[in-house]
Amino acid sequence: MATCPQGHPSGADDYCDVCGTQMTGAPQPVPQGQAQGQASADTAAEGCPVCQTPRAGQFCEVCGHDYSGNGVSVQVPVTGARWEAVTAADRAYYEKVIAEGGPDADAVAFPPYCPERSFGLLGEQVRIGRRSRARNLAPEIDLTGPPEDPGVSHLHAVLLAQPDGSWMLVDPGSANGTQVNGRPLKINVPIRVGPGDRIHLGAWTVITIREGTP
Repeated sequence: MATCPQGHPSGADDYCDVCGTQMTGAPQPVPQGQAQGQASADTAAEGCPVCQTPRAGQFCEVCGHDYSGNGVSVQVPVTGARWEAVTAADRAYYEKVIAEGGPDADAVAFPPYCPERSFGLLGEQVRIGRRSRARNLAPEIDLTGPPEDPGVSHLHAVLLAQPDGSWMLVDPGSANGTQVNGRPLKINVPIRVGPGDRIHLGAWTVITIREGTP
């Protein structure tokens, strides 16, 4: 028999048949006096409410869900994007990556042709990465290509809308890291970005934030 978040034994596994509390969802606050170790164990066991993947950080490594709920109350207009992200290939960044001897650097070639692509920043979260059918992941800024930058993770970074209309960028733990204006991001430490900022990731990808056209 299942136990609801309030501690009642329930014969139903969707809603408690004693108090009506939903059986799955956000974890309940830790009662005063409960051991901190127990709270940590409960957090570790938490699954993503979107795709049910076990939690491993602030963002789901499969679908990009934000566990903090920071974007839930953000109201973003759907009629047009205030800002846009323009993707391209940066030769100077590529040469720097190769010179530093990153993983498989010798096998990565700079693309002979890589047209700019524009993505409007809409919604509460805008994920950056490469599409994966196996993981059911389709990032809003899809860098799958062609050409495809092999240094970009499937979920590489996430742009988070803020109540004032600005955006924060966070790297949830990409394999090769992310840079903003030449400075590396710390894992799971969001930083504010705006028009003119250049985001580098992978072997040669650059994303420039610009004022959008409504």
